[in-house]
Amino acid sequence: METVNIGILAHVDAGKTSLTERLLFDTGVIDRLGSVDAGTTRTDTGEIERRRGITIRSAVVAFTAGGRQVNLVDTPGHSDFVAEVERALGVLDGAVLVLSAVEGVQPHTRVLMRTLRSLRLPTLLFVNKVDRAGARTEPLVAEIRRLLTPGVVPMGTVRGAGTPAARVEAYDQRDPAAVVEWATVLADHDDELLADLVEERAPDPDRVAAALRAQTAAGLACPLLFGSAITGAGVPALVAALGDLLPPAPPAEPDLRARVFAVERTERGEKVALVRSYGGELARRQRVTVHRREPDGRLGRHRARVTGVTVVGAPDTGVLTAGRIARLHGLPGARIGDQLGTPENGKAGRYFPPPTLETVIRARRPEQAEALHAALLDLADADPLIRTRPAPGGGTGVLLYGDVQREVLAATLAGAYGVEAEFTPGDLVHVERLVGAGEAVEIIGNGFLGTVGLRVEPGEGVTYRLAVELGSLPLSFHAAIEETVFAALDQGVHGWPVTDVAVTLTHSGYWSPVSTAGDFRDLTPYVLMQALARAGTRVHEPCHRFDCEVPADTLGPVTAYLARVGGRVDGTEPGGDTWHVTGEVPARCEAQVRRRLPDLTRGEGLWSSVPHGDRLVVGEPPRRPRSDGNPFDRVEYTRFLAQRQLAATAGR
Repeated sequence: METVNIGILAHVDAGKTSLTERLLFDTGVIDRLGSVDAGTTRTDTGEIERRRGITIRSAVVAFTAGGRQVNLVDTPGHSDFVAEVERALGVLDGAVLVLSAVEGVQPHTRVLMRTLRSLRLPTLLFVNKVDRAGARTEPLVAEIRRLLTPGVVPMGTVRGAGTPAARVEAYDQRDPAAVVEWATVLADHDDELLADLVEERAPDPDRVAAALRAQTAAGLACPLLFGSAITGAGVPALVAALGDLLPPAPPAEPDLRARVFAVERTERGEKVALVRSYGGELARRQRVTVHRREPDGRLGRHRARVTGVTVVGAPDTGVLTAGRIARLHGLPGARIGDQLGTPENGKAGRYFPPPTLETVIRARRPEQAEALHAALLDLADADPLIRTRPAPGGGTGVLLYGDVQREVLAATLAGAYGVEAEFTPGDLVHVERLVGAGEAVEIIGNGFLGTVGLRVEPGEGVTYRLAVELGSLPLSFHAAIEETVFAALDQGVHGWPVTDVAVTLTHSGYWSPVSTAGDFRDLTPYVLMQALARAGTRVHEPCHRFDCEVPADTLGPVTAYLARVGGRVDGTEPGGDTWHVTGEVPARCEAQVRRRLPDLTRGEGLWSSVPHGDRLVVGEPPRRPRSDGNPFDRVEYTRFLAQRQLAATAGR
């Protein structure tokens, strides 16, 4: 049986999890419908998910449609948990994007669709809640074409929309009117169909159906279905589309290759890795090579042995094959993004910007400080983007997307780890980029038992290389310098992470047998900061890319206000009585603009924005408090090292 791995995505509260429940019920996997409100759904299994009624972690379920196994990944809808969506996107063969017939296209819907289109991921659109008061159908199709994609192919219509009796009528694929409607959309990418329409020939229904499948598979066309997860209206047509219109998993690769896209924990605390396989076979007791792409871009690897394999949809086989998803036991160090067997070519895709809010977490009770630190390191395995770091004053800094994620993290720490934590308000994370090149060197004997010289210069991403022979130091000393360089770049001249920099080791030396790896870990940050200070850095602030529609007579006041808060308008397009405006605003002003827009547009303006890039800070750059002493001053830095050593000795 062929397999297809599908993600179900939506703006929060569009009914995504309820639709997953209905699909399981209609395909006979479950005999009773669960409820999001009652906390009885199959995919929202966590206590916090059930209590809050939102999806936080991706979950996988399986059913059969059209003679193929569908592995359905239910992803979070709230934008604070977009990292979960990103991980799922990396292992999918297709997607179902769910919209509400009442709310229509919402801000996060546009973000998701933009990403799906950029990936050319085959996508079905499902308009849910057609039975709710205020549901729209035909006007919503026009809105989807305008705001999401012009390649929308409606597969049916709704009778009695907005009433509990709403029913969906699927189009007959041989009905001339339906065939012409589909052909009109598909002709944008099909010259043969375009010729039929121009020459007023009736398109062949089989030819149109084949074009629909081909363009759906290529991510050019999006079949649109209507329905209701609550009443079940239109869901059989969605099941049929999953079995017929979306392409199956690609052919198997010859060698083992699989990717970890989620990490779960059993009631006993055992770590379980969810993986998607692309080739080869993986069975219980098999040894595998695990490749890991570190946040700094380096690729590490280690060996591990799998102790258990549970294949989703076929738990009794015990062997993971290409195209399938499985839960693997016996990988206690598993992290999101790990690759088993053969690593992928290049880096894993990044589809959404990293989090830009940093909050400092401290234990409410001092005796729980170590437990809090251990818990955050554990949670970082399941969510690497939180990027823990020591913060001044004994706290731990973590990166988050927003307030909801912070509330969930606090509840998780309290419920799963028994740690009550306090959070500071989130601060925007800036980055530093080099102005030029700089070098520094520290020779052994001036208070440090090692020699380190470093050169920094502008680059792409963060890279590290050697201009000395590898044998000039023991390998453990080389490793200590390299690891410390990447860690120290988290705090540049102004305290912010340094990006787009190439670091070169230009000098090295040691005193045998006195020098240790610890000496190089102490010395490297000092030399690196001297080099950065000589090169000079500039601070860049995070920005949001915005997209808004405003009444024509309010365009002037809106653009003037955007300019006043530091926004930049780079596109205006008339659309009847409205103007479509695109551009960029500093992230620090995005919430302010969003709140102000209704006043400027009589409540008629539509606004959406996504984190997108950064730009140079004008004026005095902000600074972030350091947690590494003051490596720009030798006396202060050596005092910091001495105090740290005393604290470590006292803690033994």
